[in-house]
Amino acid sequence: MSDQAKISIPTGIAENALTSYIHTATLCTVDLETYKHFYGEVMKMNIDAISVTEEAKDKQRSFWNIPSDIDYDLYHCYRSTVPSLIQLRIIHLKTPTPQIHKSYSSYELGSFSLGFPTSDAKGMDKRMQEFDVKAMAPMQLGEIVRANGDKGHYLETIYKGPDYLHCVGIERVNYPQLAPCDPVDGFGGPGYSAFVAKDSDAEVAFYTDVLGHYVLFDSVWEAAEDGALGVNPGTPFRFCGIYAPGAKQNHYLLLDFKDGNMIDTGVQSCIPNQGLGMYSFKTRNIDKVMQNAKDNNIVVKSGIQDVSDYILGDGKACILETPNGFYTEIFQEN
Repeated sequence: MSDQAKISIPTGIAENALTSYIHTATLCTVDLETYKHFYGEVMKMNIDAISVTEEAKDKQRSFWNIPSDIDYDLYHCYRSTVPSLIQLRIIHLKTPTPQIHKSYSSYELGSFSLGFPTSDAKGMDKRMQEFDVKAMAPMQLGEIVRANGDKGHYLETIYKGPDYLHCVGIERVNYPQLAPCDPVDGFGGPGYSAFVAKDSDAEVAFYTDVLGHYVLFDSVWEAAEDGALGVNPGTPFRFCGIYAPGAKQNHYLLLDFKDGNMIDTGVQSCIPNQGLGMYSFKTRNIDKVMQNAKDNNIVVKSGIQDVSDYILGDGKACILETPNGFYTEIFQEN
């Protein structure tokens, strides 16, 4: 690994926790310039090219289930001022693959969003407008109600990111943000990610029973009139937040719309299909995770093997497929 690869990235594994929060999200695209513009220029993240030998790439293809005739380049995208946030691994495909999403419709099943918590939502929105990044709806002011009855507010806008991925700008007013932000300009994220599931019970069970995460909140909401989700007003949807033990960031949100209008694009939310296709989680016991997967009849796409990864490090890893078809990379550092 190069010196550049040794950027100190927290593991996210709390004491006595089996797995971490979302450590890395992997996205595939044929349009690298749009990614560089959106994540690099607009969102002010660093993007580094990753040098990979052909021999190493062959091993990656086998491990990640990428066909041998697809060539690609790798990039690491991150917010250097807040290294604990979700790292982005961008696979720049030389050969087009199917697109996970066909539109920005929130009804489409699969990977839905990356969240960008900020301590200055109005400043972020101004920047988005300056760069002509379109929003799903104007900024919304919402209410936060704590378990003890205390009330607060949040400002939220859902923006149209590359490859039909929703990118959420959100500020909690007079409350701690959903993930740490740059203290200089208020920018943050990626600090969480969301998924639209057809079988939400099975997806929740994967995170709780296999990865050892816990459900922080789980309720049925109703879509607002002219809301940023863009679904029919009054549509009930399950909204569930899942966290790694001890974590206050890099969490997983699940949506399940209950009006019967969810759309299956016919393209699985997994790499190397274009879009967000995999999360990576660090673990302190990969054998335990694998046993949990087998006990819960989870599909194992790649068994435990030695890997050397620019972002994750050197260790052992496996690939599991969630019940709704998403890939998860489980990594144990040497």
